[in-house]
Amino acid sequence: MQIKKLELLAPAKNRDIGIAAVNCGADALYIAGPSFGARESASNPIEDIEALCTYAHKYGVRVYLTLNTILYDREIERAVRMAHEAYNAGCDALIIQDLGLLNTDLPPVPLFASTQTNNRTAEQVSMMESLGFNRVILARELSLEQIKDIRAKTGIELETFIHGALCVSYSGQCYLSSHITGRSANRGECAQPCRSNYNLLDGNGRTLVKNKPLLSLKDLNLSSHINDLVEAGVTSFKIEGRLKNVSYIKNIVRYYRETIDDIIENRIRDKEGAQFIHSSYGKLYGGFTPRPDLTFNRGYTELYIDGKREMWQSGESAKNKGEYIGKVRNFKERRGGNFTFEYASKVLLENGDGLCFVTPSGEVVGTRANVVSGNVVTTNGTEGVPVGSEIYRNFNNSFERELESNMPDRLLKVLVDFIYQDDVCRLQCVCEDGEECSVLIGSDFGIADKQERARESIKMQLGKASDIYSFEVRDIKAELLPFFPISVLNNGRRALADELNRRRAERNAKERIETGTTAALLRKKADYRGLLPVEPDYRYNISNSYSEELYKSLGAGSIEMAYEISRPPSVELMRCKYCIRHELGICLKEESGKKVGTTLYLENNGKKYRLLFDCKNCEMVIFG
Repeated sequence: MQIKKLELLAPAKNRDIGIAAVNCGADALYIAGPSFGARESASNPIEDIEALCTYAHKYGVRVYLTLNTILYDREIERAVRMAHEAYNAGCDALIIQDLGLLNTDLPPVPLFASTQTNNRTAEQVSMMESLGFNRVILARELSLEQIKDIRAKTGIELETFIHGALCVSYSGQCYLSSHITGRSANRGECAQPCRSNYNLLDGNGRTLVKNKPLLSLKDLNLSSHINDLVEAGVTSFKIEGRLKNVSYIKNIVRYYRETIDDIIENRIRDKEGAQFIHSSYGKLYGGFTPRPDLTFNRGYTELYIDGKREMWQSGESAKNKGEYIGKVRNFKERRGGNFTFEYASKVLLENGDGLCFVTPSGEVVGTRANVVSGNVVTTNGTEGVPVGSEIYRNFNNSFERELESNMPDRLLKVLVDFIYQDDVCRLQCVCEDGEECSVLIGSDFGIADKQERARESIKMQLGKASDIYSFEVRDIKAELLPFFPISVLNNGRRALADELNRRRAERNAKERIETGTTAALLRKKADYRGLLPVEPDYRYNISNSYSEELYKSLGAGSIEMAYEISRPPSVELMRCKYCIRHELGICLKEESGKKVGTTLYLENNGKKYRLLFDCKNCEMVIFG
């Protein structure tokens, strides 16, 4: 019978957030090292990564290092050295963008092709598979049908994003930040121009839309499509958010843990007869109830998963508005710029809640509730807002406190047999992950006067939780039980936990070596011939001599270097599945769109960017 492991993959800005993700049910983590991690402000020392790996591996949770920026020649040696340090620290895979790394001496570790390698066609994914990658991370814009097509034509592991912020451009194909500020998105330095406000102009210079975040998308939420993605062939489900705080990670990870658990527990086989199981171990007990609507989001969208276009743009603001509360009924100015307002809603705010107001004119204002009395709120440090303004809560103080104080326990189930024979007492156990061990405990205490009470004491003391384990006494094998002090039984339970940890660490190290050896052999056998369909231009992000040589081995006759190096004029700065015309109801395929004209421009700080609409492929292109 075929077994397929489903993986919930969570982001870790740092070690502590990674540990919180593990405790809330993550099967795997992705984290940046000291550099080259595609999020410049989310770097971590190798020592912290090693500590995170040690903790995560207790549960069979994998840790993946993000080494997913393009590299310059002067950086290759340092990047390879960091890859080896991360491998020695315990990392289970490398997520890379720069294909030049395939021509270097990487450690024996699986390689995942970052979504920055533009994995949106079966041909591209097939090329990554032929290059020796173990997994590809798919583009966020794909529909279920497109994912099924990729699955049918390739055999590589498929990972896809299911939740979090959305770039408006295809990943790895955005040069707008580099063009405007010199800060490259492919180098982890994105200035996020897609979250800025723009004017939309027609070909005559007439303003159609003024000062709106026209390129800012809502956040992705595919929680209702996880089962569909499983059917399509995806086995790793990725949450975006290496810049997100710990409360966001806790809330969202636990939410999807419950979703995936429900799929595993309620579906016995897929259409190919495969059984689905968890890819890590441990069950969650107790703790908070997740509510994804209460942590950072710009509103939610399912993007193109159904192959249909909906309204994807985030609205009046590129920031987190939060949950809708009601409307301002009246307000009164107070000293120090504070104001008191009364609002109409059955939802009661609390002291310390974060508030976002959207005025009738569309202006977005944020503040914090200082004192709340029923439906009357006094704020601190802001100006008043007009009556009729919509109120949103973007920081729920009571929920944040619950996330902090009411964490679940993640425990591995261990069945224990208590065996007393020939004056020797042995505790023998088997863990849910298959690990087995036994320990001897002292037994020179004389036969217990009350046998039933002795039996209950053994069950009670050995059945407690220790470290990460939930122990349960399965059997007591003895003709007559000795009397055992509570301290001896407790020490025996702790000894089992220590021995399980030791054996698991040895097994994890062995399995990691075996997996890495297999991955290295796969890369060694990779056949580069005839894989390149077209001559590579700047969009292939070739930024060093190693990647240049690789593309030559793929059959490239001429090579254009990355935008960050060549800075070619008048080229695509961004290509998007998102279309401003569709959002505004002026699609060129409709009569209303033809009345507006074909030429449109975005304007920001006096700079104009021409828009081209590739209606054949249903895509929008931005030019400098």
